[in-house]
Amino acid sequence: MMTRPCDMLPPVRGTLTRDAPLKDLVWFRAGGPAEVLFRPADIDDLAGFIAARPADLRISVIGVGSNLLVRDGGIPGVVVRLSSAFGKIETIGTRVRAGAAALDGAVARAAADAGIAGLEFLRGVPGTIGGALRMNAGCYGREIKDIFVEATAIDGNGNEIRLSSVAMDFEYRKARGAGEDLIFVEALFEGTRDEPSAVRARMDELSGTREASQPIKSKTGGSTFKNPPGQKAWQLIDEAGCRGLMVGGAQVSPKHTNFLINTADATAADLEALGEEVRRRVKENSGIALEWEIKRVGVP
Repeated sequence: MMTRPCDMLPPVRGTLTRDAPLKDLVWFRAGGPAEVLFRPADIDDLAGFIAARPADLRISVIGVGSNLLVRDGGIPGVVVRLSSAFGKIETIGTRVRAGAAALDGAVARAAADAGIAGLEFLRGVPGTIGGALRMNAGCYGREIKDIFVEATAIDGNGNEIRLSSVAMDFEYRKARGAGEDLIFVEALFEGTRDEPSAVRARMDELSGTREASQPIKSKTGGSTFKNPPGQKAWQLIDEAGCRGLMVGGAQVSPKHTNFLINTADATAADLEALGEEVRRRVKENSGIALEWEIKRVGVP
């Protein structure tokens, strides 16, 4: 019998769970399991595991799955999901230090309580800081790059490294310098001083706008496609006649057409097929090829 990489995992202080369901860990509430799910106890536990793992072991990372589609066959290898130990938030002057597992909204609230302006947009970004770093997340005219100071990550050899803004090489919805082998564990952001009440008021306004225009109470994965240069993805989708379009249990949101929703029991295959049909219709109607913003992982 052949030995597989997942049969030779190094010891950890956190937890290793085999054939771990991921469906309830992602916002779409669809998709298959992780071959192994690793919840590291802390940074040293994560770094030690990465350093000692079999060389051919595949490593994937998920946060709260707000912008993620896990395919129905699941994710082979080890899936890392950071524990609450990676979710600490600290404010120092006009700076905010946040663990990669901290929710973006929680970071925005902590900044507001400390009278730090400039991070309000994070209240409208679903997910965690780790995912926000990798995709230069943003909304309402602001992005991670606008507040970024530095990030700490574990590289593919288990080394702890720091990345500057130059090293991250941010562009629209992407950090070009963040290699796939990096696992972010912490970030440092900087804002400006303002009255907490004023920061909260702006944050509440953004939150209200988002709730009024997006299907945030549905099983969704956030914005499905990137906005093409000079265009709005939702408008292109609407003009292609896709509002309310369905494949199985998956639907283009009638409220905001750049959102796909799981209406009941959609499979990941339903959701991906619907997204591809939307791309086909938009291309046919406008000549523009939409690019996925949602990250699709795993095997069909």
